[in-house]
Amino acid sequence: MHRAARAFWLRSPGHGELRDVTLPEPAPDEVVVRALYSGVSRGTETLVFRGGVPRSQHTVMRAPFQEGDFPGPVKYGYLSVGVVEHGPAALTGRTVFCLYPHQSRYVVPASAVTVVPERVPAERAVLAGTVETAVNALWDAAPLIGDRITVVGGGMVGCAVAALLARFPGVRLQLVDADPAREATARALGVDFARPADALGDRDLVVHASATEAGLTRSLALLAPEGTVVELSWYGDRTVALPLGEAFHSRRLTLRGSQVGTVSPAARPGRTYADRMALALDLLADPALDALVTGESPFEELPSVLPKLASGELPALCHRIRYTGTGPT
Repeated sequence: MHRAARAFWLRSPGHGELRDVTLPEPAPDEVVVRALYSGVSRGTETLVFRGGVPRSQHTVMRAPFQEGDFPGPVKYGYLSVGVVEHGPAALTGRTVFCLYPHQSRYVVPASAVTVVPERVPAERAVLAGTVETAVNALWDAAPLIGDRITVVGGGMVGCAVAALLARFPGVRLQLVDADPAREATARALGVDFARPADALGDRDLVVHASATEAGLTRSLALLAPEGTVVELSWYGDRTVALPLGEAFHSRRLTLRGSQVGTVSPAARPGRTYADRMALALDLLADPALDALVTGESPFEELPSVLPKLASGELPALCHRIRYTGTGPT
C-alpha cells in the first residue's frame, strides 16, 4: 500500500499550501482511495478561504472529513472522486465519490464512499455534492407540474437546480443572473435566461441562490400572491436586510430556508443521506451538466488557484482539480 499522500491546507485566511501526509493503515472496514479529481465549491470554499465563517457557525460548517478548525489551519473540501485501491472486494477498483477534502490519497470508512455509476464519467462526478444540494432543495420546494418557477443566481448551485427543474413536465422556468455570461450556461442546460430587471414575474416558486441581498429582494418581488422563495444562499458573517414591511404580508408570501445538512422527514419521509447521494450520482448521467464545470487545474496549482477563485479573477462555476502522479509506481 502507498502510504504517502499530499493534502491542501488553508494555513490562514487567504493562504493555502500543500502538505505531505502519511496515511494510516486501513482497518478491515475502511478503503484507500486514490484521487482522480476534486471540485472546488466556489461559494462555500472561497468563503472559508477568505476566513468568512462566523464563530457561531464553526461547528455547523464542519465538513465530514475536515481537519483543523476555522479560520485555520484547516483542511476543507467535500467533492472528491477517486479509485478504491484497497478495501472490500466489492469496492476495490471501483470509481467512487466521497465528501473528502483535496488530497491525493486518503483512508475512509467504506460506508463513506458511493460508487459512481458506470455511465457517469469521473470528471463529471465531482458535481455530485452540488447536485445533491439541488435534489435536497427540490425535495423541500416540492414543485408541481405547470408551475412558474425562477432560479435567481446562476452559480454552481443555482445552475444545478435549474438543470433538474428543466426535466419537470410543464414547468415554465427561467434562470436569472446579473452576469450576462451566464446566458450561455443557461442555454446549454436548455433553460430560458434573463437579467434581473427583465425577469418574469407572477412566479409560483423562486429558488434563490445568488448569495446577495439584492438577489433575495428581487426574488420576493417576482412572486405571485402566496408564492414561495426557497433560500439556498449562505451568507457567512454578513447581515441581510429585506423589505418585509412592504407587500410581504398582504401578498402572503413565504420565505423558506433549505440546507443540505438535513434531509427533511416531512418533505421526504424515510429517505436517507445515502439515498440522496445515490440519486444525485444517477442524475449526473445527463451530459448537459458538463456545463457546470468551467475550468480545470492540476492539484499542484491549487494554492495559487484558490486566491484567484476567491477574488473573482478566475471566474468559475465548478473548478475541477486534476490529480496526476498518484497512481501505483
